[in-house]
Amino acid sequence: MSIEKNLLISLLKLTEKGAASQESVNIDSRLPVSLTSSLLRKMQNENLILIKDRMVEVNTESRLKLAVKAIGSGADVECISALLRWQEFEAMAALALELNGYFTVKNVWFKNLGRRWEIDVVGCRKPLVVCVDCKHWHHGMHTSTLNKIANRQADRVTAFADSLPIIARDFPCAQWSKAKFVPVILSLVPFSPKFCDDIPVVSVLQLQDFITQLPLNVKLLKYFSREFSHL
Repeated sequence: MSIEKNLLISLLKLTEKGAASQESVNIDSRLPVSLTSSLLRKMQNENLILIKDRMVEVNTESRLKLAVKAIGSGADVECISALLRWQEFEAMAALALELNGYFTVKNVWFKNLGRRWEIDVVGCRKPLVVCVDCKHWHHGMHTSTLNKIANRQADRVTAFADSLPIIARDFPCAQWSKAKFVPVILSLVPFSPKFCDDIPVVSVLQLQDFITQLPLNVKLLKYFSREFSHL
């Protein structure tokens, strides 16, 4: 496990800004050349990486899968989280929503109640408006800390819902007569409990299933209903 862990960490480190050479991966992981080549071929067969002209390419979705695999191999969660960019979490959330027919916008800034707010990703598919807060993992992420994160996300989503349709006329949901706003916390790895005050805490590898099942399960979650009188 530790051998594969070292290679996974090197891949995440070296592909943060693009493709990396097999030579650089081998040097950074400090593994024998033959072993590095064998493990890289295995990962390519698993569709985690693409090897082309001795360069290793890893897309955003695969980088997140490699990160989860590294943690499963014993790597430190905070260390792995630090190797991922915020944009990668956001891109994964947006992609999962778009694959299920949602219109998405990342980094949504708006004003309400005399202050500025931001929601990492907003996805609209009538009648649902999914609002995702993408969280890196840190030591000391206890249930009490996660409760605070969930409560802050609920406040953001409430502020966003109360601001429509004025602040976001380009959003499809701004044209609806009513909507259900669903706060979601996205994490790198599964967390227990899976809900904080009925707000779901979803890992990146569970996200696609969660979005697919959301229309059937939304009544079990915290959401904020709004009706818009402009129509």
